[in-house]
Amino acid sequence: MTTHLDPARVPPPQEPREDPHRSLHSQTGARPGEHSGRSKNPLVKAAGLAWLEFEKPDLDRAERFGADFGLTVADRTPETVLLRGRQASAACLVIRRGAQPRFAGVAFQAAARDDLDRLARGMGGTVMAHWGGHAVRLRDPSGYPVHVVYGIPELPALPERAPLPLNFGSEPVRVNATHRPARRPAEIQRLGHVALGTTRFRAALDWYLDTLGLIVSDFLYLDGQRDRGPAMAFIRCDLGSVPADHHTLAMALMPQTGYLHSAYEVTDLDEVAASGEYLRGRGYRHAWGLGRHIQGSQIFDYWRDPDRLMFEHYADGDVFDCSMEPGWAPMSVSGLAQWGPKATAEFTGANDPRVVVAAIKALRDKGNEVNLRALRGLIKAMSS
Repeated sequence: MTTHLDPARVPPPQEPREDPHRSLHSQTGARPGEHSGRSKNPLVKAAGLAWLEFEKPDLDRAERFGADFGLTVADRTPETVLLRGRQASAACLVIRRGAQPRFAGVAFQAAARDDLDRLARGMGGTVMAHWGGHAVRLRDPSGYPVHVVYGIPELPALPERAPLPLNFGSEPVRVNATHRPARRPAEIQRLGHVALGTTRFRAALDWYLDTLGLIVSDFLYLDGQRDRGPAMAFIRCDLGSVPADHHTLAMALMPQTGYLHSAYEVTDLDEVAASGEYLRGRGYRHAWGLGRHIQGSQIFDYWRDPDRLMFEHYADGDVFDCSMEPGWAPMSVSGLAQWGPKATAEFTGANDPRVVVAAIKALRDKGNEVNLRALRGLIKAMSS
């Protein structure tokens, strides 16, 4: 007997779902037994990145760079400068006077006041009044100070330009009008993420997942050494079904523990490019860009401040909800961007003689994860 089916009632064939992590340098997810990228029972779940803290000997110079980079002074005292973006939030950079330029810690936002009490009980901290709200001071396994804050009053939003309307194909949206983006300081919207190096990567990774409930978006491993586990992680806040930035914290195994860069979101590609021309005209040192990252997909441009600390402008980054599992890919310099110029030695630090000294010290220190095999993998990654 022949059965005739009504074509209108036959569902179309389902195309296989493409792995969203697959790209030029990505592979599919974890193999059995590999790190899951999240904690089964975190102490709390942080709601976001609040601010970064630095110490600098010259606050006037720090303020000038901040203004040229696109931040606005929120407050200034003889010993402290607070810099902000244009969205409603607390100040995103806290710069205090210090003898040497250095990164002095990170602050995360708690989702509820009770989370601070939970952290204080679980980690041995104390809840203290702080800037009109409350905070708990912690320290991660790398030694970085970590504040978790709640109830800090927001600064009101500042005016900012809308994204430029773009003409595509046969249906232009901009008629009898031109684009002439000005070469001026960027209008930074907000702090996006911070990237840190550590000699104790695995311990620090698990601490952020277990303590603050962060979850991994992408893992990178040393090429040929996947068996030793990940060597870098792009980590986001777990906001459930609400999309969160691809990474709030990026962390990598390095020969020395230290700040790598921080990133600040701007409106669009033109804002990234035109403000970069302004910084170049002001004599600042360019580190790398323009380009588009792979993990996170951001359009990026990196600059050094007068103290050689690195800061990134970015636009158009990925956002993931809690359903996205980590991607896994080999670590390589060529794997950091889809398009754009090759990553520079200025960006990777390959031209910094202090890296060699740090590597020798790390090999002598038995309390970290840096051994000869890992060091060879890192050298290979930086040259590939």
